[in-house]
Amino acid sequence: MAEQPQPPLKLAGVMGYPITHSRSPRLHGHWLKRHGIAGAYLPLMVPPGELARALGGLRGLGFSGCNLTLPLKEKALALVDRADPLARRIGAVNTVVVSAQGELVGSNTDAFGFIENLKAGAPHWRADAGPAVVLGAGGAARAVLAALVDAGAREIRLVNRNRERAQTLKEALGGPIIVGDWRERSDALANAALLVNTTSLGMAGHEALEIKLDALPRTAIVSDLVYVPLMTSLLKAASARGNAVVDGLGMLLHQARPGFEAWFGVAPTVDDDLRRHVAADLIGA
Repeated sequence: MAEQPQPPLKLAGVMGYPITHSRSPRLHGHWLKRHGIAGAYLPLMVPPGELARALGGLRGLGFSGCNLTLPLKEKALALVDRADPLARRIGAVNTVVVSAQGELVGSNTDAFGFIENLKAGAPHWRADAGPAVVLGAGGAARAVLAALVDAGAREIRLVNRNRERAQTLKEALGGPIIVGDWRERSDALANAALLVNTTSLGMAGHEALEIKLDALPRTAIVSDLVYVPLMTSLLKAASARGNAVVDGLGMLLHQARPGFEAWFGVAPTVDDDLRRHVAADLIGA
């Protein structure tokens, strides 16, 4: 009796340069195992100059798509066949799906991941509860600002070390964004309902984030996109004074959900088991 052919292995991966730091293979591998899916999610080291060829190769290699991490997110926007409006607003693609017709369809799920993590970590959060303060004006800030604008935030105070860059970001995204001076960042916290750090300040191996929380209401939520360490100095200081805090790991986990569902056909969930699994890889990072 002839042996039945095995169904094709479902493939996806993450492109970056370097790529060894990425926790995405551990994250997606956990979901693949949990759902018993015959598939693999692979780390793919792609120099920026080779990104066009690498993305084009997804089709020929039978990949369902990929994620993109630094420094490739912005470059991918010009290389996909189609990009959704949010990715164009943010100026970056972090998720690519190979359509049934062979098109490379780009999206940005960072804004989704930020909001879902915020709602999970602070269920009482409301976008219109009061002013939001966002520190930083890089790629992560673009996603956070777009998410807050779309969620209905009425006032967003954007504070960055380079004020000109923050002003450019305000003009690009529109919405109720007010640019402030970095030296007045502590004062910008007065009557705020949300504080978000999107900078690398406070990350292991980087400079500390120096900010005084005295003016921040204790009812405000404090979120830090840094997740190495999980409890940054900002989150520790905020928690000690009674503020609700939301760490950055959840954003990584939630932003992965749409891609996994598109590639592997299962809508995954973020739970404590997944958090423990991925967080275990952060120890000593």
